[in-house]
Amino acid sequence: MSDAKRSDRRVFLTGGVVGGAAGIVAAAAAGVLRQRSSVHTPGGPNESTGAGPNVHTGERVHWRLASSFPASLDTIYGASEVLSERVAAMSGGAFTVESYEAGEFVGALEVMGSIQRGTVEVGQTAGYYNLGKSEALAFDTCLPFGFTPRQQNAWLHEAGGLELVREVYADFNVISFPCGNTGAQMGGWFRRRIDGLDDLKGLTMRIPGLGGKVMQELGVSVQNIAAGEVYQSLERGQIDAAEWVGPYDDEKLGFHRIAKNYYYPGWWEPGPSLSFLVNLDAWAKLPAVYREIFKAASAEAAATMQNRYDAKNPGAFARLKASDVVMRAYSDDIMQGAHDASLQLFSDSAAADGTYRRLYEHWSKFRKDSFAWFGASELAYAQFSFG
Repeated sequence: MSDAKRSDRRVFLTGGVVGGAAGIVAAAAAGVLRQRSSVHTPGGPNESTGAGPNVHTGERVHWRLASSFPASLDTIYGASEVLSERVAAMSGGAFTVESYEAGEFVGALEVMGSIQRGTVEVGQTAGYYNLGKSEALAFDTCLPFGFTPRQQNAWLHEAGGLELVREVYADFNVISFPCGNTGAQMGGWFRRRIDGLDDLKGLTMRIPGLGGKVMQELGVSVQNIAAGEVYQSLERGQIDAAEWVGPYDDEKLGFHRIAKNYYYPGWWEPGPSLSFLVNLDAWAKLPAVYREIFKAASAEAAATMQNRYDAKNPGAFARLKASDVVMRAYSDDIMQGAHDASLQLFSDSAAADGTYRRLYEHWSKFRKDSFAWFGASELAYAQFSFG
C-alpha cells in the first residue's frame, strides 16, 4: 500500500469514525434518509404508523460475517448473532448481517485475510491470530501478564488504545470494533501433571498468540489449532495439552474427557478481547446512519459476550471440580519463568518494530498506572472476599 493511500485511510479513521458521532447522525438525518426515501418495501414498517424506524426507507444493505468460532459456542460466536439481530432490528430490516461459523465460509484462521480481500464484509476473530501480518495486532487481543477485562476495555475505549490499534489495521484495509471479552482465562488442559519448568520441555500444546511464543521460549512445541479441531488433536495424542478459554467453553468442547489436569491462571490471557473486523471499502460505502447502527450493535454484542461468560463459567467450574478433573495452580517457577520470557519478548519486539514500540510504550504506561490502582483497593477486597 502506498504511503498516500495509507495516510488517507488513517485520516478517514480518525476523522470519520473515531470522532464526530453527532455530526454523522445529523448528516444522515439531513441527507441520507431523504435521498433514499423512494426505496420502500411494501408491507414493511411504515413511518406514519410509528411501527418501525425511519431507516427502513433507506438503502438495503446485506453483509456477510465470517467467524473464527463454531456456532456451538453461544458465548463467543453468540456475539455475532447478537450483532446480526440488533443491526436488523435497528434498521427495520434494511441493513442485515448474515453470520457464518468457522469453516462454513472461510477457515477459522483465515478470517482477516478474507476481510482484506473483500470476500466478506465483516469478520469476527482475534487480533492475535494474525501476528504474521503484524506483531502489533497482539494489542487488540491481549498480552501475557497484561490487562484484566476492565483494564483492557478502559485502555481501548478511553485511553486511546483503539485508535492506535485501528491505525495498524488500516494498513490492511480493515477497521476494528471490539466485540467482547472472555474474562480471565484458565491455563489449559494437560494429559499429565506439570510441576515445574522442566516438565514443559518437549510438550506439544495448542496455544496461540504471544502466549504461544512465550511457551516456545520455555521449551514447548506450539500449535495454533482452531476450536473445532482441538478435541480430536488431544484425543489422537497429536498434542499433549491445549488451552481454549475457560470452564463453560472447555466443558462444551469436551476437553475434560481426555486431559484431567486443569491448570490456572491463564497468565497469557487475563482479559482478552475479540473483534469485529470490517473491510474499509465496505465501511466507506455504508450509509452514515448504518455506521452508527453497526457501532451500537457491536457494543451491545461485546457486553453480551462478557456477561454470558461471567454468568456461565461459575456453574461449569463447579461441575468440573465435582468430576475427576484436578484443578492445579501453575508453580511459582513456571509463573516467574513465563513472566521473564514475556518481558524479554516485548522488549525484543519493540526494538525491532517501530509500530509495535509505539503501542507498547502507550500500553506500558497505562498498565503501570492501572496496576497501581487495581493493586490497592480491588486486590485487597478480592484477597479477603474471594478466599
